[in-house]
Amino acid sequence: TSAYSSPAKSLGDPGITPLSPSHIVKDSDADDAVEQLFLVVVAIDFGTTSSGYAYSFTKEPECIHVMRRWEGGDPGVSNQKTPTTILLTPERKFHSFGYAARDFYHDLDPTESKHWLYFEKFKMKLHTTGNLTMETDLTAANGKKVKALEIFAYALQFFKEQALKELSDQGGSDFENTEVRWVITVPAIWKQPAKQFMRQAAYKAGMASPENPEQLIIALEPEAASIYCRKLRLHQMIDLSSRAPVNGYSPSDTIGTGFTQGKEHVRRNRQSRTFMVENVIGEIWSELEEGDRYIVVDSGGGTVDMTVHQIRLPEGHLKELYKATGGPYGSLGVDYEFEKLLCKIFGEDFIEQFKIKRPAAWVDLMIAFESRKRAAAPDRTNPLNITLPFSFIDYYKKFRGHSVEHALRKSNVDFVKWSSQGMLRMSPDAMNALFKPTIDQIVQHLSEVFDKPEVTNVKFLFLVGGFAESPLLQQAVQSAFGSRCRVIIPQDVGLTILKGAVLFGLDPAVIKVRRSPLTYGVGVLNRFVEGKHPPEKLLVKDGTRWCTDVFDKFISADQSVALGETVTRSYTPAKPSQLVIVINIYSSEQDNVGFITEPGVKKCGTLRLDLTGTDASVPSRREIKTLMQFGDTEIKAMAVDVATSKSVKVGIDFLNY
Repeated sequence: TSAYSSPAKSLGDPGITPLSPSHIVKDSDADDAVEQLFLVVVAIDFGTTSSGYAYSFTKEPECIHVMRRWEGGDPGVSNQKTPTTILLTPERKFHSFGYAARDFYHDLDPTESKHWLYFEKFKMKLHTTGNLTMETDLTAANGKKVKALEIFAYALQFFKEQALKELSDQGGSDFENTEVRWVITVPAIWKQPAKQFMRQAAYKAGMASPENPEQLIIALEPEAASIYCRKLRLHQMIDLSSRAPVNGYSPSDTIGTGFTQGKEHVRRNRQSRTFMVENVIGEIWSELEEGDRYIVVDSGGGTVDMTVHQIRLPEGHLKELYKATGGPYGSLGVDYEFEKLLCKIFGEDFIEQFKIKRPAAWVDLMIAFESRKRAAAPDRTNPLNITLPFSFIDYYKKFRGHSVEHALRKSNVDFVKWSSQGMLRMSPDAMNALFKPTIDQIVQHLSEVFDKPEVTNVKFLFLVGGFAESPLLQQAVQSAFGSRCRVIIPQDVGLTILKGAVLFGLDPAVIKVRRSPLTYGVGVLNRFVEGKHPPEKLLVKDGTRWCTDVFDKFISADQSVALGETVTRSYTPAKPSQLVIVINIYSSEQDNVGFITEPGVKKCGTLRLDLTGTDASVPSRREIKTLMQFGDTEIKAMAVDVATSKSVKVGIDFLNY
């Protein structure tokens, strides 16, 4: 065997052949040629609550430019991303995105607004839908349904146009889409169908095409963050283990000198949207030795996902040690608790009605809550005031026949009072209680990851993503895990993933080894062995005894897979005239799967080999060799007709099967 032995080789499985070094050398040359074609890498961080893009020219990869400032920011929420909200006209045509969509929707007359289609926080649908297809619907604020694929494509098209316009303005000439390599980030815990859905939406938006798939890379959010974190200099981060948690910037007495200099540096550069990434390994990294491990916890609006990486020197390549895990524990959970609190005070029947009848006012109320949510901190003593929209107060009186004030007095919700200025006054305890369920889930999940044998001796925990700005989350993570590892927060924590995604687009091969999240395989027939195979699986065909439904495993859950490593299988058409072979792919969370009929084994996709257009003069028994790659951010396949060495068209589909 070659020096690049594959994990399966040692298990005595002859089916998986490692690539020989000569292939690897050739491959990297081929890649370099491809790289040169793109002048710029544009990464889109398509978030549940907010989104943005950043870019870097391939000629000067050390400069990362974050997109232009958006018009119409919110009070109390400063950031360079825009809300992930989209507005369609009553005719279902794209109207606007982000703050513009929200403000326009808000200014519509209520009689008109009920005909417009407004969507927010729709990305979670891809995570929560078990049987996602191209036909999956999203529901607008007014209750009408639209195909999810259309909404995602509109959103990506909006970013595509914004980015190309900015690049053209900057360069003084029109920038072509063909000159751009696009990177779209998705949570690492997303299943294969959701990743494929994103790719389809990007094709629909015209970013890339099935003929030119390399133009689009899907990046995993915590991986992107990890790539960026290793470049950090000391002034670019906050080490929670050495001081009290603060919200963004604190009075200078709580910070060390390095941090103050860093702050000066940030202040001077506040105007510029260009971040220099030194082409060195950051100082934090110089403390990491070969084989050191760290966890990246990406806590966003919808999901929290985490990945455990190990460093491989000298190039500082990364190796994933434990499959990405996480769940729907994003900051949306806090909004949900606030909604439950309102239901408790004003009645669920009223809140449901209000959302449908006054959707714009409901959006307003949630914006007011958002800015107070960001003011919550562990040591806060003064109450937080949330302004109730006039139409809320008005509609409640019509609906119930008594005042909002009366409802608050009557409800036995502690810590929430009515203030004479027309506000809900929440004590800090009441606000902290809204965070508790979500933060508890994150800490609980992290504890489970820390208890895994693969996750011993973790040196650092990087807390990134928009929710990582919350001092309550910072404190909870620090107090739970501060004794096991150093908890580090990059300074511009909301943009960490965006910048890391640009770096990933410039060099996608930086992550060399990943772990498969599931066990994948296909159903096959094997010769029936008495005593070994169950009699009910016996099938006799032309005098030969076969055992049906045998699970032929390609890869096991949590098995490590190197980038570029392939799993090879050969398939033969049942009849010489057959032009298409369709093979069902099955997955399971279990390692040891014997049969595709076992509990927990699900059909998850198809592998389709298209034999049209290959020579008719081939021998009657054709062998199609299929190579599948599981080491990338998406599962890929290619196939060859062994007799002619011609490549066969192959499709691997987890969405339309």
